Amino acid sequence: MTVKVSVVIAVYNPGKYVEDCITGLLRQSLTPDEFEVFFVDDGSTDETPARLDRLAAEHPHIHVIHQESSGWSGKPRNTGIDAARGEYIMFADHDDWLGDEALERMYDYGKANGADVVVGKMAGLGRPVPQELFRVNRPRATVENAPLIDSLTPHKMFRREFLEQHNMRFKEGRRRLEDHVFVVEAYLRAKSVAVLGDYLCYYHITRDDGSNAGFQRFDPVGYFTNLREALDVVEELTEPGPLRDKLFSRWLRNEMVERLRGNRLLKLPEDYAEELYREIRGVVTERFGPGVFAGVAPTQRVVAGLVAADHYQDVRALAHWEAGIGPTGTLDSLAWEDGVLNIGFTSEYQVDGEPMTFRREGERDLLGLPLSDKALEALAGQNITLDAPVGKSDVDLVVRHREDARQYYLPVECELHRLDAGDGSFRQRITTRAALDPETAAAGKPLGKGIWDLHLRIKSCGWSKETRLGAVRGEDVEAGRLAALTGEPRRLVLPYWTDGPGNLSLDVDQHTNKLEREAVALMDPAEAVVEGSAVRLPLPLHVAADTGNPVQLRFERKNVGKFPADAEVSGRTVSATLPLEKLTGKRWAVRIGVPSADRGEAKWTRLPVDVVVTADGTARVIDRHTPPAPGRPDPTPSAQPRPLWRRAAGHIKRSLTNQQKKN
Repeated sequence: MTVKVSVVIAVYNPGKYVEDCITGLLRQSLTPDEFEVFFVDDGSTDETPARLDRLAAEHPHIHVIHQESSGWSGKPRNTGIDAARGEYIMFADHDDWLGDEALERMYDYGKANGADVVVGKMAGLGRPVPQELFRVNRPRATVENAPLIDSLTPHKMFRREFLEQHNMRFKEGRRRLEDHVFVVEAYLRAKSVAVLGDYLCYYHITRDDGSNAGFQRFDPVGYFTNLREALDVVEELTEPGPLRDKLFSRWLRNEMVERLRGNRLLKLPEDYAEELYREIRGVVTERFGPGVFAGVAPTQRVVAGLVAADHYQDVRALAHWEAGIGPTGTLDSLAWEDGVLNIGFTSEYQVDGEPMTFRREGERDLLGLPLSDKALEALAGQNITLDAPVGKSDVDLVVRHREDARQYYLPVECELHRLDAGDGSFRQRITTRAALDPETAAAGKPLGKGIWDLHLRIKSCGWSKETRLGAVRGEDVEAGRLAALTGEPRRLVLPYWTDGPGNLSLDVDQHTNKLEREAVALMDPAEAVVEGSAVRLPLPLHVAADTGNPVQLRFERKNVGKFPADAEVSGRTVSATLPLEKLTGKRWAVRIGVPSADRGEAKWTRLPVDVVVTADGTARVIDRHTPPAPGRPDPTPSAQPRPLWRRAAGHIKRSLTNQQKKN
């Protein structure tokens, strides 16, 4: 059988981190005869070579090539290219991993679209990855119609014949940005680039020991010498004009300006920061003109202009001011409607805890930046203004999986509001309405099981910053925080506040015990009613119109039995017919069974009530913590009462313990 994909992994002393990479490869949906793996060991001195040799001995489609250390990843990747037999070559790093269906999906997508390059959706665990590029699938992407230039890491699929046709190889030796040179050439030479945005293909991780190669402090002289080589490729393969300027602006924005902003600059030793600034200024003055400056956002353009005019102290003053910028959000409304969670919130930027303000001069909205008069004159001489395009401000709401960083954009509607701040200045607030349908939020598919956190991101005037949603909220929000049954197969989706900060998160398909702690805790046992053999329990539960009534109640007593009863949900009430003949003469704990989509069976949650059935068949519902009355059936041994004060103390202890955890 023809090998569809060859995976090439440069390896050097990864230690334990290679295990996740290996596991991801062994879980691939392609069969072993459809893909091959080349681990190219670049002179590792740890236990990795022996580990990989054992792996290759167990799996014929996995190969290990040992070579002397070359100092960087370019040469081992080239060794892998030379050994590969697959139609496509996929590059991965030894401390990252692939989604289970990544190779199959990327290969099929590339073949279907005749792609020379296939870019799969990425997630960053503790590190940034491109966002806009993966909003949608892009079967015919180019550097002109898509933000391809935002993704220059090599973790993509390349058609092998395409690489051979153009004799494309990575630059070798200990150096930086060899991937930029390789990938930008591929983008510019490719007849077709396909971007797969609806499946998470590649996981970038931040190692616990902080030893990721890309995170190490670099020599500014060598780094920007290597960066010029990527610019040389662009100059070779494009004509002077808007496209070249657009591509160059990527390096100006990401590799230069953003390194000189906020805490990213201020946390550096001052002598190193000055050296970095000088090398950046060298590239800016040598290679970039006004057209390149025009391709970045207003605040980035200001920093670039200050660099070009050599106003380093103003760059630092601006960095100090920007370090105080942060987004804020107030959750205004939260309510289920037909299985969709409607979310309303208000957001704006603050500086050092106070609302950010803009100046108004005539018909112009202006940035209020802390710049010297000489700096302002220098910017004016470059036709760089302080105009603030606040009318283009926008907000995204993202739902992100806590464990693996999968994320999806929710549909939103935004309204921009100006608030007078006195002295001719104003604030900008943005009100946003978002709709979260658990059955379609994952790029048209259901959200998977787990904890999903909600993040808002404000984009305005060149700032793009995010924060969690929910810690600040209006008075009417609590009433809308109901568990909901959605989808088919049906599962439970529970909005809840995280311990400590109180941010808004979703527990999908009962990943935790939050149903009992959060939703069931809202149930008032005094509102429970028994009429004959029918029991009606108040339970804050929203049921989507098309889900039917899939829940069950179960009455159980240790060493006696467990007796289920089909239940119906209407409004906020769960009703069932008691199997009285089985319950007579005893006190029973009550559990509710809610479907679990991944298990295919109900997951049972204890309710705060017990059912007592007397010898004559009369039933009543009591608080589970009510002690037995004289002559009444004894409490169920499986649920000894716990005083309310002890429950509260336990909750406080858990909250304090979790304050340091990720929320």
